[in-house]
Amino acid sequence: MNSDKKIMLGTHCHVPYGSADEEFESVYEKKLKPFITTLYKFPEIPAMVHYSGVLLNWIERHRPEFFMLLEDLISRKQVELLGGGFYEPLMSFLPLSDKIGQIEMLTTYLRKQFGKRPQGCWLPALSWEQNMVSPLNTSGMAYTFLDEEQFLLAGFTGPGLEYPCTSEDQGKLITVFPVSGRYSGEFALKEPAAVLEKIGSEGLKTQERIITVFPDSFYGADSEKGGEELGVYRFFEELSQWSGRMQFTSPGRILKGLPPLEKGFFPNSADRRFSYWTMGLKNAKKIKDPGESEGDIPYSRSPSFYPGSMPKNCLAKYPEANGIYSKMLYTAGLINQLRGDKSRKRIAREELWKSQGYDVFCHIGDGGIYNNLIRKAAYRALITAERITREKGTFIPSLAAVDFDLDGEKEYLFQNKTINCYVKPRGAAVFELDYLPKTWNYLDTFARRPEPYVQDPGPEDGYRRSAFLDRLCPADAVPGDLAAGVYTGCRCCSEETYDLLHMDRLRQEARFRLSRNNKGPFGSVEIEKLYRLKKDTLSILYTFTNTGEKPETFTFTSEIDLSFYGEGSNLQRVFLIKGEGKEPAAGDSREYRDIAGIEFQDVKNETILHFNSDGNFNCFIMPVRTRCRIGGVIGDYYQSTCVLPLKRVSLEPGESWNTAYSLRIQH
Repeated sequence: MNSDKKIMLGTHCHVPYGSADEEFESVYEKKLKPFITTLYKFPEIPAMVHYSGVLLNWIERHRPEFFMLLEDLISRKQVELLGGGFYEPLMSFLPLSDKIGQIEMLTTYLRKQFGKRPQGCWLPALSWEQNMVSPLNTSGMAYTFLDEEQFLLAGFTGPGLEYPCTSEDQGKLITVFPVSGRYSGEFALKEPAAVLEKIGSEGLKTQERIITVFPDSFYGADSEKGGEELGVYRFFEELSQWSGRMQFTSPGRILKGLPPLEKGFFPNSADRRFSYWTMGLKNAKKIKDPGESEGDIPYSRSPSFYPGSMPKNCLAKYPEANGIYSKMLYTAGLINQLRGDKSRKRIAREELWKSQGYDVFCHIGDGGIYNNLIRKAAYRALITAERITREKGTFIPSLAAVDFDLDGEKEYLFQNKTINCYVKPRGAAVFELDYLPKTWNYLDTFARRPEPYVQDPGPEDGYRRSAFLDRLCPADAVPGDLAAGVYTGCRCCSEETYDLLHMDRLRQEARFRLSRNNKGPFGSVEIEKLYRLKKDTLSILYTFTNTGEKPETFTFTSEIDLSFYGEGSNLQRVFLIKGEGKEPAAGDSREYRDIAGIEFQDVKNETILHFNSDGNFNCFIMPVRTRCRIGGVIGDYYQSTCVLPLKRVSLEPGESWNTAYSLRIQH
């Protein structure tokens, strides 16, 4: 046996929290079951196994026989379990206590289920910040993995790209193994014999090489019926035939005989696929998606070496992701303030952790933050955690100025027993509207934006969809054009900053003003906007004043995007209030005239939302769908229901006009 050629084989699987059972079932049948059942037939091949806590929970409930097979593999020392964060979080996004808590939660689960405590861990997307060394070490992790390109970014070259190193932070140490993204990907594209031949022929004969691979799929796995099992079997069969020329091993075995290692420090980074999807569209179009590339990608063309590919850049790319991230940190602060009741604090923290899966912050070419169900599961967990922090009967309604979304500017947080309403000075718009009895954020939507794989992306929003986004449009503006994002000749007040005039914490009122703007259309119009939250009703009072010397005539619209589980009468129903009665709205995009209000029936949550005005109005209602890829299928996926109330306004110089809207939520 040539012990200078060592291969460590690993497998990793995860299904996001909040996914449908069908997705768990698909991953189990196509990935977990074929790999583990085939591995069992080749006892000479060891493997590292990492499954997220979300997936393990599902297996325990639905496929308990799989655990028995895994236990046998562990007992005969063929499988080495890897730990990590229970809900598959990006560790760099988490407060220190949550980093350690998530790792210990999965460690405890594995120890109870399999009697074995993991010594190493898997990092989702191989996302890294150097300060992660300390919490990983504190949690009992002796080793972890990063991509070979991250080793290159750290200054390693040649043999150093295939050999572990020691990394340090604050006096804490951890061993880091490089994962070969090249070889891992080639096992999906080429016959395993060809890849193994390449591994055997590269490098100096006297040079010890430790090749770590985590193949996501295997050559021939999808070529025919039953191809998953056949492709995996061919892979292991070829590995078995090469076992006389290469040593198949595991980290636990290697660490026992390692000499002192070179020290390495790694920049903030992630694997090439995640790096690609955190970049802006302009840079992403310059290179090919690594997940669709055939063979090697030169380092000079790798996403890891392009500007804007840092992991946290996804928070800038997707404002919706930053909304969840901000809510996560805000909720963590509430939990940390709990005193005395350790059980309540523990339960609240475990709910918080459910929201921290990396999928909800990014889009790696498929699903992720575009998936309505995943985002809603995260918000449900966060709102549940917040409810737990509130003692029954003692919560006092409040209005606070807090930099909630971490942009250096304070937002205004209205809170009472049933509703959270968060207002941003930019546009004086509501960006989060939580109905606590149903743990639901009715503004959890997603904007339409282009992605590099979409040939015809359709309308692009260019802003974060929310509620009470004000626009002053020409009197003859076509409602359908406004809904499609065509604002020619409009004053988009939603892009201007309103000044706070007055805040009454006792009455839960905040008044904002948008001053005249001489740079665009309807710039002489000044707007005052008063928010008031009382019990289950949010009221918005507007005053428009023409401060110019000429008359102004315009159409006033204030966009509202309400998000439900989905579209269809089994999930939501919309009724138009006319006179003493109501009539159902059509399910497509359409303008309605002279209505008194709108009733939204949230069938899934069993709630009713009443939208009313101080006078009749016209409106345009449409479903907001984003063109993206979910489950491998590019399509138009529901995100929210958009309402554009329309009111025609004519103001003489010095004249003012008032109007009002209200939104009431009941169950």
